[in-house]
Amino acid sequence: MPTDRFRIPRRRAWLLVLAGAISSTAAPAIAAPPKRVVSMNVCTDQLAMLVAAEGQLHSVSYLARDPETSVLAGRAKGLVVNHGLAEEVFLMQPDLVLAGAYTTRSTVALLRRLGTRVEEFAPDNSIAEIRANIVRMGEVLERRERAADLVAELDNGVAELAARPASGKTVATYYANSYTSGAGTLVGDIVRLSGLVNVADELGLSGTARLPLEMLVLAQPDLVAGGGESYDAPALAQENFVHPAYRAIAAQGSTVPVPARYTICGAPFTLEAARLMRDAADGKGGVQ
Repeated sequence: MPTDRFRIPRRRAWLLVLAGAISSTAAPAIAAPPKRVVSMNVCTDQLAMLVAAEGQLHSVSYLARDPETSVLAGRAKGLVVNHGLAEEVFLMQPDLVLAGAYTTRSTVALLRRLGTRVEEFAPDNSIAEIRANIVRMGEVLERRERAADLVAELDNGVAELAARPASGKTVATYYANSYTSGAGTLVGDIVRLSGLVNVADELGLSGTARLPLEMLVLAQPDLVAGGGESYDAPALAQENFVHPAYRAIAAQGSTVPVPARYTICGAPFTLEAARLMRDAADGKGGVQ
């Protein structure tokens, strides 16, 4: 009968589907490590460059090549650059996209709608959060041993800094547009590690806040950290650094440049900012 000719294949097909389902349930497949990773955020860029296996990371954001922003700018030159555009990233055919929590939301949403796996990382506000993000990067890249090595490097650096006696001197972090960093920020945690007293805490400033030049002068900090950024042309953001009052502070030899690239993102290299401040407090150089 014609109907019999169709029943047998259908039964066989269902048996094959059922066998496959049973096999999948009995022995779930182990997810393979991502082989073509694209990062769209300068912090995930650098963390991925530190953790990823050779050839695993395909592309990083254009900011990864900026030496003012990225500690690993030299290493980023060997990778494809992206500008965080959904169509640009999708056409790279990544099997994993790394993004910051504040990376362009429309790009992240569209990539997910297109079926692309996107892992988001929150910015670091403490050394503990740096540690957690290193561990998580090791998990998403299937590079747990490498992540453990980086965590050990971070922990050793923290221990070395903690072993040095605190100077008890005061420091004001001071950046473009007269911003400072208090409690609840990565820079605030770095100041704590440096063994210095944060002027922002003494003034009751938390998070990233404005520190008017007048308040800076009245606080009379032993050190002023920051102002290490360089601009190709005069900028309004840097007017606080050319003001006569600030120049008077600088003339006293109390300023220590702490390049922003050490504090924008979290990694073992972040501890270099604490070392610069601690060395300056101990009179070991770095003060201008």
